[in-house]
Amino acid sequence: MPDAVRVRFAPSPTGLLHIGGLRTALYNYLLARQTGGAFVLRIEDTDRSRYVPEAEQDILAGLAWAGLALDEGPTQGGDAGPYRQSERRDLYADAARLLVEGGHAYVAFDTADEIEAMKARRRTDANPTPGYDASTRGEMANSLTLPADDVAARLADGAEHVVRLRVPEDQTITFTDRVRGEVSFDTATVDDQVLVKSDGMPTYHLANVVDDHAMGITDVIRGEEWLSSVPKHLLMYRALGWTPPRLAHLPLILSPTGGKLSKRSADRLGIPVSVAQYREAGFEPEAVVNFLALLGWNPGTDQELFTLPELAEAFDVERIGTSGAQFSLDKLEWFNGQHLRRLSSEEIADRARQSVETAVGPVPDDALVTAAELMHERLTKASDLAQATYLFQDPEAYDPAGVKKRWKDDSAALVRAYADRVEALETFDIETTEAAMRELAEAEDAGFGRIVHPVRLAVTGTTVGAGLFETLVAVGQDASVARMRRAADRLG
Repeated sequence: MPDAVRVRFAPSPTGLLHIGGLRTALYNYLLARQTGGAFVLRIEDTDRSRYVPEAEQDILAGLAWAGLALDEGPTQGGDAGPYRQSERRDLYADAARLLVEGGHAYVAFDTADEIEAMKARRRTDANPTPGYDASTRGEMANSLTLPADDVAARLADGAEHVVRLRVPEDQTITFTDRVRGEVSFDTATVDDQVLVKSDGMPTYHLANVVDDHAMGITDVIRGEEWLSSVPKHLLMYRALGWTPPRLAHLPLILSPTGGKLSKRSADRLGIPVSVAQYREAGFEPEAVVNFLALLGWNPGTDQELFTLPELAEAFDVERIGTSGAQFSLDKLEWFNGQHLRRLSSEEIADRARQSVETAVGPVPDDALVTAAELMHERLTKASDLAQATYLFQDPEAYDPAGVKKRWKDDSAALVRAYADRVEALETFDIETTEAAMRELAEAEDAGFGRIVHPVRLAVTGTTVGAGLFETLVAVGQDASVARMRRAADRLG
């Protein structure tokens, strides 16, 4: 492990931060924190046709929400800046020039129609998708086939052109991936990648190599979709005389039904795809981070619940699996409930306030904290507290299925009798309310269940919830008595 590890998260600002992008950022962050290194954010905004102005702010907000503090980036600054690729164009132009001068890249003038015509000529059953590569570049309009004075004249006239990587023939590019081990590519399968587009902007491939070198990046952790790009990058590192960073390519996040978790499949299954959606849905950032960390990485122990510092201590790149990791919303919700229960009632109340007050209007602080304490063990998300509206206001209706099942001919009389006993209590707490019900059951020679279920229905309007006597105390003595009498009158 190098003494000064430097990792980067390098998203393109083309939309909201994807949950898969957050996992990539997380693994980079964990490696940086584990080694005392630097976690760098670089905005790869060279594709101006897909640029979304608000995307960068969403990326920053998503990382901050997850607790992934940056050491360097567009807002923090740093010695390796600027941190937006659109502000680093001179670096790419210099690298492209060196590659062309060294014979490792070339200028190409072909139009899109000419390239398509070439592919049509070359297309066969054995080769259905011919590329612009060593086997075809000799028949195209580029600086390898045109006379030097013709190339110079075209450039002087401002002819539209791109710069392409000159991939050597009959070579095998081999490297060691920290997740997948030794990986090899035959250069016959690698096309002559465009490095500089006709608008003068670099493609991802050139900018990525130049920036990782210039920023001193020692380790690259990214999605496996970039694995096929590695030979192109290594050829550029070799041509420019630079040492490449260590590489680790993460497995895909799979849909619960199989295949990559795309926006389309996620929408169909009701799974949020952007970090903003998880935030808006009320998920705890600690739970999302914990869940994502284990989505492809194995700590080597039975431990499942981790804080961010604990993850940084336990993280090991070599324990990342090669197989796709299946996303489970149920598992994430389990993690969310577990992390929520680590919070105090005051913290849960604070996180639940907006949802609760949207449902029932303003709620006093003490009532909200009491409700959070009562429901603490039953919540999946803090916002779920808003579903227990009966803790803040009288129920407007009674569950029809519950009434049919639980409200018997003698229920109204038993509920009224219990209301009388509760009203007479000098001390109103869990013990006294339970004792009063048991005394009533004995006096009326009625089973305990014949009282407890209709009382719950009367006070909450539902048949499920926290312990009944804890609920009565949370609702309050006067309100509980009034609700019981009101239900007895309405349900008869």
